[in-house]
Amino acid sequence: MTTDELIFSLVTYAERTGLIEPCEHTWAVNTLLEALSLDHYQDPGLILTDVELPAVLDALLDDAHARGVLPQDSIVYRDLFDTMLMGRLTPRPAQVVQRFRALYAQSPKAATDWYYTFSQDTNYIRRDRIAKDLKWVTRTAYGDLDITINRSKPEKDPKAIAAARDLPAGDYPRCLLCAENEGYPGRVNHPARNNHRIIPITVCGNPWFLQYSPYVYYNEHCIVFNQQHTPMRIDRACFAKLLDFVGQFPHYFVGSNADLPIVGGSILAHDHFQGGCYSFAMEKAPIEYPVSFAGFDGISAGLVKWPMSVLRLTGADPVQLADLGDKILTCWRGYTDKDAFILAETDGVPHNTITPIARRRGELYELDLVLRNNITTEEHPLGVYHPHAELHHIKRENIGLIEVMGLAVLPARLAEELTAVADILVQGGDLRGNPLTEKHAPWAEGFRDRYQFTPENAFGIVAQETGQVFAQVLEHAGVFARTEAGRAAFLRFVDAVH
Repeated sequence: MTTDELIFSLVTYAERTGLIEPCEHTWAVNTLLEALSLDHYQDPGLILTDVELPAVLDALLDDAHARGVLPQDSIVYRDLFDTMLMGRLTPRPAQVVQRFRALYAQSPKAATDWYYTFSQDTNYIRRDRIAKDLKWVTRTAYGDLDITINRSKPEKDPKAIAAARDLPAGDYPRCLLCAENEGYPGRVNHPARNNHRIIPITVCGNPWFLQYSPYVYYNEHCIVFNQQHTPMRIDRACFAKLLDFVGQFPHYFVGSNADLPIVGGSILAHDHFQGGCYSFAMEKAPIEYPVSFAGFDGISAGLVKWPMSVLRLTGADPVQLADLGDKILTCWRGYTDKDAFILAETDGVPHNTITPIARRRGELYELDLVLRNNITTEEHPLGVYHPHAELHHIKRENIGLIEVMGLAVLPARLAEELTAVADILVQGGDLRGNPLTEKHAPWAEGFRDRYQFTPENAFGIVAQETGQVFAQVLEHAGVFARTEAGRAAFLRFVDAVH
């Protein structure tokens, strides 16, 4: 296609997705001409049946690079440039907020349905990259766990890394979550967000924002974040905010990462939650052992059948739920049970916290409290309640909110490594002689004799065995073991809550 045809195609895409109105066609062409350093255009008069956005953008970037407008032809610089192009066609924030609020007046779901589609249409969520993620489900003793190998985050190229080293330290935006990211043009060490729009909401009387994650690990993966750049903290106010949010968006769940290293999220400096329209295995897991708490007769509670240690609270009154959650948290913060190797602190360093998740069950509110502890030892320097060394070939990273609920976010390296494991199992070869598979050899050798491997079934078998490893990962992260002794220890803690 010619450059004029590509510009026409992109403007047509913007019209068809509702990013611009038909009356804005000429303006859109001209703003793209400016962005592409062009001063001439001839309407090609195309009749387009469909527009493949990634292909059109790639072709425009190739043309810009050939003309010297895009000096560096690498993923980081291409992302900065095509985001700038899409930003030219993205409605202003006030228009987006106005549309969202009008739809919310009809129903919260109508508003989020539109906003999620909009966030994809602007290419803020890159559909083509999300489609590259590998996903499957593994049936385990705890239900069907979701497994994904993340391949949608682009790797930084050496030139961009070198350029970033030469940049002065930046503090604008202060972090990847701050509201100042809306419309930000980006730089080599900070993604462009020209096409990013956020929705102001009120949570417990304070200004917050709603947006979607650009890497959507599950359906409508949203981020709810404080207007202020303030550290995350798990406390009664946190529980109240989670419950307030699901009161406003009853079709969404929402949860918070824990507020301590190792068991917390990657961005502890900015108060935020993650939510979405998805039912994780933990939500589907039943109560395994009912318990009760004096003074909270309106709340049903119990230990959840889950590899991690979860207390589920369900009731009609969100205030009462937050009160009981706070009572449990306060007790857990200071709780020590040396027989179960639960230490509240060592040398003044606190270890106990909670990963909370809120949702609606019909008219009721539900709060899952996942007990966490980040103590380390010489044997387990990354954490006692963290994937142990024998599982690091699959998962070494922290177990955050998403994993806690039953979705494994595995590193991109595994796509190639697990494929290599499957190939060698088909061939009957040596797993220890290949650098891609040697770290996986002890694990794969443990199950190779249980199956007849063929080129058609090998990767599927390896994928299912990987899912079983993830179940073990979650068991390692549980502070009370899935044994009779562990159950007794869990109930001792419940009895200590008063």
